[in-house]
Amino acid sequence: MDQYAYVVNVEGAVARDGKYLLIERAPEEEHAAGVLAFPGGKVEQSPGHTAPIEATARRELNEEVGIEVGAVEYVLSRTFEAVGTQCINVVTLCEYEGGEAHARAPEEVAAAHWLSPEEIRDHDDAPEYLKEDIEDIEAYRRETTNQ
Repeated sequence: MDQYAYVVNVEGAVARDGKYLLIERAPEEEHAAGVLAFPGGKVEQSPGHTAPIEATARRELNEEVGIEVGAVEYVLSRTFEAVGTQCINVVTLCEYEGGEAHARAPEEVAAAHWLSPEEIRDHDDAPEYLKEDIEDIEAYRRETTNQ
């Protein structure tokens, strides 16, 4: 049964004034140290809880960068392997409600940045999957807002 076990990771993409909130992962992080990423983390709820994806996105955004969000919408998911563990990464789009973004968890987050899609695409520390995620999120936003 272990061959089908996955850790579920949730990332929260927050858009505000044409920019996205990203973290610079701390250099001590075991996975993807020093790269840009959306704030996020593992689902930690026990069985029986409802809306674990939404709850995880809200928790991680508050813990890592100190912001509050409203609506949380599924955008995309993909699988990856981190340090020998199979993972499913779920990317959500979160509605900004308040708070001043800053690195609250220095052991996980070196810095918080608001960057435009263009700045992300051109950034040396933005991995390819993040650039692809930005394209998918931008397409999702256009589809859901009929722009």
